[in-house]
Amino acid sequence: MEERDLKIIEQYGETDPELKTLWEEHMLFERQLAKFEGKVYLTPAEEQEMKTLKKQKLDGKTKLAAALDKYKK
Repeated sequence: MEERDLKIIEQYGETDPELKTLWEEHMLFERQLAKFEGKVYLTPAEEQEMKTLKKQKLDGKTKLAAALDKYKK
């Protein structure tokens, strides 16, 4: 995330529940993916879960970007 986006989240996160929720979900996906990326070998089930998490993270990031856009204008 860009510095500007992080400042917006910090400033408006407490008063905008949607923004706060999207940011918390984004950070949760980051932590979950970091666990997989730290492994040397992934089972097929873990690989599938990682792909699913990446798709969910991307979808959430798109929604987060849209939520941030209303504060950038």
